[in-house]
Amino acid sequence: MSRQPAILVFGDLMLDEFIRGRVRRISPEAPVPVLEVEEEHWVLGGAGNVVNNLVALGAKVGVVGVVGDDTFGRLLNETLEEKGVDTRGLVVDLTRPTIRKTRVIAHHQQVVRVDRESKAPLSDRVRGDLVEQLTAMADGWDAVIVSDYGKGVIEKQSLPAIIAAFRAQGAIVAIDPKPQNMAAYLGATFLTPNHFEAGQMAGVEMENDAEVEQQGMALRKTLQCDDLLITRGERGMSLLLDDGIHHLPTVAQEVFDVTGAGDTVISVMTYFLAQGKSPLEAARLANIAGGIVVGKLGTATVTVDEIMAHESAS
Repeated sequence: MSRQPAILVFGDLMLDEFIRGRVRRISPEAPVPVLEVEEEHWVLGGAGNVVNNLVALGAKVGVVGVVGDDTFGRLLNETLEEKGVDTRGLVVDLTRPTIRKTRVIAHHQQVVRVDRESKAPLSDRVRGDLVEQLTAMADGWDAVIVSDYGKGVIEKQSLPAIIAAFRAQGAIVAIDPKPQNMAAYLGATFLTPNHFEAGQMAGVEMENDAEVEQQGMALRKTLQCDDLLITRGERGMSLLLDDGIHHLPTVAQEVFDVTGAGDTVISVMTYFLAQGKSPLEAARLANIAGGIVVGKLGTATVTVDEIMAHESAS
């Protein structure tokens, strides 16, 4: 078996908090339900879900990101360490909270979501610490995944130098993009936009194969990336390479929850590229993984054994 690749995750780290309970009455203070809490739990979200996927695959994982000087920042750090993740790249920002998204669920229905976050620009100190950590860690990693959720950690002014530093070391640079930051992504190994994001970056819709083929190749040239993998929901994926375009039909049998599927795709694609697979073979396995994960409830992950079992059965 190939050795397990070492993959660094850089991006917007979050905690997803779930509060579940039952409603038996309406509040006397306002016409709103009163939730009797029965369960509370937290899981890694945002770029942390990429970490979850890589850990499930068996990769050696490190993380670079920002947390607040608060209880939830410490909880996030502890959760990462329990998973065996290298957390040397975590930077504490005294001016912003740890990103936390709280979902209140009653009788299996989400009632409300409460977001605690700051999208303010990073301070010079925090930005400098992040760049210093990333530069110091550029050597020794097979790949870096940039997980951009648009929360302020990924910045246009610093990312190009980071991409260049990792590529100079021969590392794969994979980016899950946000269209507003596309100018900062130039020169990456590959990007994994969904078809809406790809359309926004290209300035045109990409709904059918012909539009993806024409506009996608132009976008790939604009982004100066080696490969472009566009995820297209029920239409599967399209991989755009130097030598042409490959449309990969979806392998999903049933779709229960698409939450986090993009994180699975970029994680699996990066993992197998780092193991020496060709872009087409890695994309094919990522497509299988995406089909598996949407058939699971909640934000889920897949293992290499699951992927290979599905490949053998197909």
